[in-house]
Amino acid sequence: MLIMPNLIWTKNQPKDYEKYVVNENKILLVFERIGEVLVSCVALIFSDFNFKPWSAWSWWLVISFILMVLYEIYWIRYFKSEKTMQDFYSSLLGVPVAGATLPVVAFFLLAVYGKNMVLGISTVILGIGHIGIHLMHKKEI
Repeated sequence: MLIMPNLIWTKNQPKDYEKYVVNENKILLVFERIGEVLVSCVALIFSDFNFKPWSAWSWWLVISFILMVLYEIYWIRYFKSEKTMQDFYSSLLGVPVAGATLPVVAFFLLAVYGKNMVLGISTVILGIGHIGIHLMHKKEI
């Protein structure tokens, strides 16, 4: 749910995207890259995120999954659009810069579900960089 839309995006980047990338804050970019590696590795290494018998705690996983479904809806909407910078940094159901915010919050809730502080911290690092960069680009538009 996370990787496939991003792979498709590489061939469907917004118009004039290159003009904005050169202005990215290097500190936020470092946070984003470190966060991407940490979140990916932690999600694969730990088994805390596997299905467990249903309990009230399971709602964290359900909400995380719903956010990822919304993330997929965001991508469908983007791929059907004219693929402008405005389209790419749009909100969805009031969630600002949905393409960055939804997966970060979903992974944070997955960390809560798995009671995994390492994923939680990794997600915060990712969020600072990823959401920060997207907000800066949106502000430039």
